[in-house]
Amino acid sequence: MLKKFAEVNKNFCVSCGACAQECPREAINIFRGCYAAVNKDLCVGCGICSRTCPAGCIEIKTEN
Repeated sequence: MLKKFAEVNKNFCVSCGACAQECPREAINIFRGCYAAVNKDLCVGCGICSRTCPAGCIEIKTEN
């Protein structure tokens, strides 16, 4: 089975923390106040963060 995970476009992330607050797995943290960083080991690719992101900079990807 292919693993899904969230990927943040660091160039557009405004580090608001909305994704981190909504993540049910606590797989997202704001790195040094600059951008959201996803822990791929904890992320299950549910897409909640992507739908929550006001900047629209989170995509759900599939690992090859």
